[in-house]
Amino acid sequence: MLVKTFGSAVFGIEAITITVEVNIAAGTKFFIVGLPDNAIKESYFRIESALRNCGFRMPRQQVVVNMAPADIRKEGSAYDLTIVTGVLAASGQIETENLDKYLIMGELSLDGGLQPIKGALPIAIQARKDGFKGFILPKQNAREAAIVNDLEVYGVESIKEVAGFFNGDMQLTREIVNTREEFYDSLCNYDSDFSEVKGQENIKRALEIAAAGGHNVILIGPPGAGKTMLARRLPSILPPLSLYESLETTKIHSVAGKLAAADALVTVRPFRSPHHTISDVALVGGGGNPQPGEISLAHNGVLFLDELPEFKRSVLEVMRQPLEERRVTISRARFSVDYPCSFMLVTSMNPCPCGYYNHPEKECTCPPGAVQKYMSKISGPLLDRIDLHVEVTPVNFNELASDRLAEKSELIRERVIAARNIQIERFGDKPDLHANSQMSPQMVRDICKIDVAGQTLLKKAMEKLGLSARAYDRILKVSRTIADLAGSEEIKLEHLAEAIHFRSLDREGWAG
Repeated sequence: MLVKTFGSAVFGIEAITITVEVNIAAGTKFFIVGLPDNAIKESYFRIESALRNCGFRMPRQQVVVNMAPADIRKEGSAYDLTIVTGVLAASGQIETENLDKYLIMGELSLDGGLQPIKGALPIAIQARKDGFKGFILPKQNAREAAIVNDLEVYGVESIKEVAGFFNGDMQLTREIVNTREEFYDSLCNYDSDFSEVKGQENIKRALEIAAAGGHNVILIGPPGAGKTMLARRLPSILPPLSLYESLETTKIHSVAGKLAAADALVTVRPFRSPHHTISDVALVGGGGNPQPGEISLAHNGVLFLDELPEFKRSVLEVMRQPLEERRVTISRARFSVDYPCSFMLVTSMNPCPCGYYNHPEKECTCPPGAVQKYMSKISGPLLDRIDLHVEVTPVNFNELASDRLAEKSELIRERVIAARNIQIERFGDKPDLHANSQMSPQMVRDICKIDVAGQTLLKKAMEKLGLSARAYDRILKVSRTIADLAGSEEIKLEHLAEAIHFRSLDREGWAG
């Protein structure tokens, strides 16, 4: 008897429906064809044990399982439930009447229980698009898939429940998630707040400018000055995620298997902080079975690289192109996948190996040339993509002991949203542009016009401070953002002066 069940394969953050055909005929062997990987080939042993432990029988005939389309490689153990349902139907142990109405996915345990799968959200979106009535999957992934409207989602815990459902002996409880309610209830629920940071008003100002224009930032300062603490609070002043951004971010985390069972949507901007021992594949994505990297998991949020010079040079260099294109393409011999990676890069570093170069009180103990050598670990092209260079100084005792409450993230966020709204209006005819940091050089010339006094100031700054040529565009972009924060249509002298202040690493001899 021939029976068809349906599963799905995930490529990038999109899914493709896979038809699993099970045919039972005379013979004794079990075959799986259609480019399965080892995890799928091993499913025979999981299926046999699960069926026996749940009171079903494994057919002692020839069982041929074909996974179509046969030219697409299928990977992972998530097809176990799809195959076992087909085997039960083909051997007459469950009814076949409604099989074609449901997409079925799940990894089997030997006792017939189910383990969670990756990519439930993109699979559910594709199931609705292909006209399936419902989606049956492990209970742990049910809330994630139930975000999709007009699709019946059933979370199950064992193959007994699936068999009982198709035989009409058992009713499954449909998982229902009110997407908009879920989204708005937990929007902007951050654990940390800028009001907890004592002092550092100039650094908070720099991060406010960065958030308003989507600019990349590098924080330079001695150990214990508060670089990491400030960076971790940056997502709390970014504009809230839109529902579209939330769904897109959730898809990436779903594919990577990073969503907890209790989570339905990612409702706050991601903050990713990989360790400096990370490999280039782990950062940008890839592998034999391509998975999103840290830059994609930070999509619509913040990627924080602490102690930047400690990262391997190759790791930092592979990030250059994704920073510009906001998308990374992982290419293989037979296929390529795209992952979005539109993120704000925030990095921190000590000014020298001992950490106390330019410190107001402690003396630097590094030998001559060590500071320059330490700074040279960061390549010019990467530094070119960082708009704001912020020097962080230690907080003095009086500020630490002060009871004065600092400004809350909520108030800063309101100013950032107002500035972003100005930019959205400015780039209304360009759907791919959302912030000043994304402007092309030609757009900088057209939008960031300065008067004669401004040009004189910029010329003097470049000559006196020894600013590099690459700093020119960056200063104009940042000054445009500062003007937006001030609600000014024109870039004024004070806006330019503040932007010039945040180009410390471009000054000749800064680390000389």
